[in-house]
Amino acid sequence: MLYSIKMRSAQGGPHEKGGRHISGAERILSEEKIEQTLVAMLHRAQGHQRGAADFVSLKVEIVKPSDICYSPLLPFSSCQAVSAAEGRQTAVKELLRAGVSVKAAAAGIYQIKNLRDSMRGAMLLDAQSGERVDGLGERGVRVSKMDCADPEAYEAILLKQGLSGDHVREALVLASKVAGAQGIVAELCWSDDPDYVTGYVASGLFGYRRIPIMKAQGDPIGGRVFFTEPGTDLQQLIVYLQEQVVLIRSEEG
Repeated sequence: MLYSIKMRSAQGGPHEKGGRHISGAERILSEEKIEQTLVAMLHRAQGHQRGAADFVSLKVEIVKPSDICYSPLLPFSSCQAVSAAEGRQTAVKELLRAGVSVKAAAAGIYQIKNLRDSMRGAMLLDAQSGERVDGLGERGVRVSKMDCADPEAYEAILLKQGLSGDHVREALVLASKVAGAQGIVAELCWSDDPDYVTGYVASGLFGYRRIPIMKAQGDPIGGRVFFTEPGTDLQQLIVYLQEQVVLIRSEEG
Protein backbone atom coordinates (compact mmCIF):
# COMPACT_ATOMS: atom_id res chain seq x y z
CA MET A 1 0.00 0.00 0.00
CA LEU A 2 1.23 3.48 -0.88
CA TYR A 3 0.53 6.75 0.93
CA SER A 4 0.60 10.37 -0.19
CA ILE A 5 2.49 12.56 2.29
CA LYS A 6 2.15 16.34 2.08
CA MET A 7 3.68 19.18 4.07
CA ARG A 8 2.77 22.87 3.85
CA SER A 9 4.18 25.53 6.13
CA ALA A 10 3.58 29.25 6.62
CA GLN A 11 4.31 32.23 8.85
CA GLY A 12 1.48 34.15 10.46
CA GLY A 13 -1.07 31.37 10.37
CA PRO A 14 -2.49 29.10 7.66
CA HIS A 15 -2.20 30.06 4.01
CA GLU A 16 -5.99 30.34 3.81
CA LYS A 17 -5.97 33.04 6.50
CA GLY A 18 -3.21 35.14 4.96
CA GLY A 19 -0.14 33.30 6.23
CA ARG A 20 3.08 33.81 4.25
CA HIS A 21 4.14 30.67 2.40
CA ILE A 22 7.40 29.19 3.69
CA SER A 23 7.76 25.73 2.20
CA GLY A 24 6.06 22.60 0.94
CA ALA A 25 6.99 19.03 0.17
CA GLU A 26 5.35 15.91 -1.25
CA ARG A 27 6.15 12.20 -1.35
CA ILE A 28 4.34 8.98 -2.23
CA LEU A 29 5.73 6.21 -0.07
CA SER A 30 5.20 2.79 1.45
CA GLU A 31 3.90 2.58 5.03
CA GLU A 32 7.24 1.82 6.67
CA LYS A 33 8.71 5.11 5.42
CA ILE A 34 5.92 7.39 6.65
CA GLU A 35 7.26 8.24 10.11
CA GLN A 36 10.81 9.16 9.06
CA THR A 37 9.45 11.21 6.16
CA LEU A 38 7.04 13.17 8.38
CA VAL A 39 9.85 13.97 10.83
CA ALA A 40 12.13 15.11 8.00
CA MET A 41 9.39 17.33 6.57
CA LEU A 42 8.72 18.88 9.98
CA HIS A 43 12.42 19.69 10.42
CA ARG A 44 12.48 21.20 6.95
CA ALA A 45 9.57 23.48 7.78
CA GLN A 46 11.12 24.59 11.07
CA GLY A 47 14.57 25.32 9.65
CA HIS A 48 13.84 26.72 6.20
CA GLN A 49 15.89 29.50 4.56
CA ARG A 50 12.73 31.58 4.18
CA GLY A 51 12.18 31.60 7.95
CA ALA A 52 10.80 29.42 10.73
CA ALA A 53 7.18 28.45 10.15
CA ASP A 54 4.61 28.91 12.91
CA PHE A 55 1.99 26.90 11.00
CA VAL A 56 2.76 23.43 9.64
CA SER A 57 0.24 21.10 8.00
CA LEU A 58 1.10 17.42 7.55
CA LYS A 59 -1.32 15.23 5.64
CA VAL A 60 -1.29 11.47 5.00
CA GLU A 61 -3.65 9.78 2.53
CA ILE A 62 -3.90 6.23 1.21
CA VAL A 63 -3.26 5.99 -2.53
CA LYS A 64 -5.37 3.39 -4.34
CA PRO A 65 -3.46 1.49 -7.04
CA SER A 66 -6.28 2.21 -9.47
CA ASP A 67 -5.72 5.97 -9.01
CA ILE A 68 -2.08 5.89 -10.14
CA CYS A 69 -0.88 6.77 -13.61
CA TYR A 70 2.72 6.75 -14.81
CA SER A 71 4.75 9.29 -16.78
CA PRO A 72 8.34 9.15 -18.08
CA LEU A 73 11.17 11.03 -16.43
CA LEU A 74 12.20 13.99 -18.56
CA PRO A 75 15.71 13.92 -20.07
CA PHE A 76 18.05 16.11 -18.02
CA SER A 77 20.65 18.57 -19.34
CA SER A 78 22.29 21.82 -18.25
CA CYS A 79 22.70 25.25 -19.82
CA GLN A 80 25.52 27.74 -19.28
CA ALA A 81 25.04 31.08 -17.50
CA VAL A 82 27.32 33.21 -15.32
CA SER A 83 24.82 35.89 -14.26
CA ALA A 84 21.11 36.20 -13.53
CA ALA A 85 20.65 38.32 -16.65
CA GLU A 86 22.33 35.69 -18.82
CA GLY A 87 20.33 32.95 -17.12
CA ARG A 88 17.04 34.67 -17.90
CA GLN A 89 18.12 35.28 -21.50
CA THR A 90 18.92 31.58 -21.75
CA ALA A 91 15.50 30.73 -20.31
CA VAL A 92 13.80 32.84 -22.98
CA LYS A 93 15.74 31.03 -25.72
CA GLU A 94 14.69 27.66 -24.30
CA LEU A 95 11.06 28.75 -24.05
CA LEU A 96 11.10 29.87 -27.69
CA ARG A 97 12.55 26.50 -28.64
CA ALA A 98 9.64 24.83 -26.85
CA GLY A 99 7.06 26.80 -28.83
CA VAL A 100 6.36 29.73 -26.51
CA SER A 101 6.06 33.12 -28.23
CA VAL A 102 8.53 35.94 -27.59
CA LYS A 103 5.76 37.94 -25.94
CA ALA A 104 4.70 35.09 -23.64
CA ALA A 105 8.30 34.21 -22.70
CA ALA A 106 8.96 37.82 -21.69
CA ALA A 107 5.68 37.87 -19.76
CA GLY A 108 6.70 34.74 -17.83
CA ILE A 109 10.01 36.27 -16.75
CA TYR A 110 8.24 39.51 -15.80
CA GLN A 111 5.54 37.75 -13.79
CA ILE A 112 8.02 35.88 -11.58
CA LYS A 113 10.49 38.75 -11.26
CA ASN A 114 7.77 41.14 -10.10
CA LEU A 115 6.03 38.97 -7.53
CA ARG A 116 5.53 40.72 -4.19
CA ASP A 117 6.27 37.44 -2.44
CA SER A 118 6.49 33.83 -3.47
CA MET A 119 3.32 31.97 -4.41
CA ARG A 120 2.18 28.56 -3.18
CA GLY A 121 1.48 27.43 -6.72
CA ALA A 122 2.17 28.18 -10.36
CA MET A 123 0.73 30.76 -12.76
CA LEU A 124 -0.81 29.57 -16.03
CA LEU A 125 0.03 31.79 -19.01
CA ASP A 126 -1.22 31.44 -22.56
CA ALA A 127 1.84 30.37 -24.58
CA GLN A 128 1.03 32.79 -27.41
CA SER A 129 -0.55 35.88 -25.85
CA GLY A 130 1.30 35.75 -22.52
CA GLU A 131 -1.96 36.50 -20.67
CA ARG A 132 -2.53 34.84 -17.32
CA VAL A 133 -5.43 32.41 -17.64
CA ASP A 134 -5.85 30.57 -14.31
CA GLY A 135 -7.58 33.35 -12.36
CA LEU A 136 -6.23 32.03 -9.05
CA GLY A 137 -4.34 35.11 -7.87
CA GLU A 138 -1.55 34.63 -5.35
CA ARG A 139 -2.52 31.01 -4.69
CA GLY A 140 -1.91 29.74 -8.20
CA VAL A 141 -2.07 26.08 -9.19
CA ARG A 142 -0.32 23.78 -6.72
CA VAL A 143 0.98 20.64 -8.44
CA SER A 144 0.41 17.73 -6.09
CA LYS A 145 0.39 13.95 -5.68
CA MET A 146 3.55 12.92 -7.51
CA ASP A 147 6.82 11.11 -6.82
CA CYS A 148 9.34 8.86 -8.52
CA ALA A 149 8.27 5.25 -8.99
CA ASP A 150 11.64 3.86 -7.86
CA PRO A 151 13.39 6.24 -5.40
CA GLU A 152 16.66 4.31 -5.35
CA ALA A 153 16.99 4.25 -9.13
CA TYR A 154 16.07 7.92 -9.28
CA GLU A 155 18.70 8.91 -6.72
CA ALA A 156 21.28 6.94 -8.71
CA ILE A 157 20.37 8.86 -11.87
CA LEU A 158 20.84 12.18 -10.08
CA LEU A 159 24.17 11.10 -8.60
CA LYS A 160 25.43 10.20 -12.08
CA GLN A 161 24.71 13.81 -13.04
CA GLY A 162 26.58 15.04 -9.94
CA LEU A 163 23.34 16.29 -8.39
CA SER A 164 21.88 15.93 -4.92
CA GLY A 165 19.50 17.67 -2.54
CA ASP A 166 15.78 18.28 -2.33
CA HIS A 167 15.63 21.13 -4.87
CA VAL A 168 16.55 19.25 -8.01
CA ARG A 169 15.04 15.96 -6.82
CA GLU A 170 11.62 17.51 -6.38
CA ALA A 171 11.79 19.85 -9.36
CA LEU A 172 12.56 17.12 -11.88
CA VAL A 173 9.67 14.95 -10.65
CA LEU A 174 7.27 17.91 -10.74
CA ALA A 175 8.45 19.00 -14.19
CA SER A 176 7.99 15.46 -15.49
CA LYS A 177 4.40 15.34 -14.25
CA VAL A 178 3.62 18.78 -15.67
CA ALA A 179 5.18 18.01 -19.07
CA GLY A 180 2.87 15.01 -19.39
CA ALA A 181 -0.27 17.13 -19.03
CA GLN A 182 -2.45 17.80 -22.05
CA GLY A 183 -2.14 21.45 -23.08
CA ILE A 184 1.25 22.22 -21.49
CA VAL A 185 3.83 23.76 -23.82
CA ALA A 186 6.62 24.53 -21.33
CA GLU A 187 7.46 25.39 -17.74
CA LEU A 188 9.64 28.18 -16.35
CA CYS A 189 10.84 28.16 -12.74
CA TRP A 190 13.39 29.54 -10.37
CA SER A 191 13.54 28.93 -6.64
CA ASP A 192 12.25 31.20 -3.90
CA ASP A 193 14.94 29.99 -1.48
CA PRO A 194 17.29 32.97 -0.91
CA ASP A 195 20.47 30.91 -1.22
CA TYR A 196 19.40 28.75 -4.18
CA VAL A 197 19.73 30.68 -7.43
CA THR A 198 19.22 27.86 -9.93
CA GLY A 199 16.19 27.60 -12.20
CA TYR A 200 15.04 25.64 -15.23
CA VAL A 201 12.92 25.45 -18.34
CA ALA A 202 11.15 22.16 -19.03
CA SER A 203 9.22 20.86 -22.00
CA GLY A 204 8.01 17.53 -23.30
CA LEU A 205 9.78 18.50 -26.53
CA PHE A 206 13.34 18.46 -25.16
CA GLY A 207 13.21 17.71 -21.43
CA TYR A 208 14.49 19.51 -18.34
CA ARG A 209 17.08 22.24 -18.94
CA ARG A 210 18.81 23.33 -15.74
CA ILE A 211 20.02 26.96 -15.66
CA PRO A 212 22.65 27.52 -12.92
CA ILE A 213 21.80 31.13 -12.06
CA MET A 214 18.55 33.04 -12.58
CA LYS A 215 18.51 35.52 -9.68
CA ALA A 216 20.82 37.29 -7.26
CA GLN A 217 22.14 35.51 -4.19
CA GLY A 218 19.89 36.30 -1.23
CA ASP A 219 16.85 37.14 -3.35
CA PRO A 220 13.78 35.51 -1.69
CA ILE A 221 11.53 35.80 -4.74
CA GLY A 222 10.94 32.90 -7.09
CA GLY A 223 8.05 31.21 -8.79
CA ARG A 224 6.72 28.91 -11.47
CA VAL A 225 4.90 29.52 -14.76
CA PHE A 226 3.18 26.92 -16.92
CA PHE A 227 2.65 27.97 -20.53
CA THR A 228 -0.53 26.51 -22.03
CA GLU A 229 -1.70 25.98 -25.58
CA PRO A 230 -4.48 28.35 -26.66
CA GLY A 231 -7.87 26.66 -26.25
CA THR A 232 -6.70 24.27 -23.51
CA ASP A 233 -9.42 22.95 -21.18
CA LEU A 234 -8.04 24.74 -18.13
CA GLN A 235 -10.34 23.09 -15.60
CA GLN A 236 -9.33 19.65 -16.79
CA LEU A 237 -5.67 20.67 -16.70
CA ILE A 238 -5.89 22.07 -13.17
CA VAL A 239 -7.62 18.92 -11.90
CA TYR A 240 -4.83 16.80 -13.39
CA LEU A 241 -2.08 18.96 -11.89
CA GLN A 242 -3.63 19.12 -8.43
CA GLU A 243 -5.40 15.77 -8.07
CA GLN A 244 -4.03 13.10 -10.39
CA VAL A 245 -1.61 10.71 -8.69
CA VAL A 246 1.44 10.34 -10.95
CA LEU A 247 4.55 8.22 -10.44
CA ILE A 248 7.53 9.09 -12.62
CA ARG A 249 9.37 6.21 -14.24
CA SER A 250 12.93 6.33 -15.49
CA GLU A 251 14.56 3.93 -17.93
CA GLU A 252 16.60 2.64 -15.01
CA GLY A 253 13.65 2.16 -12.66
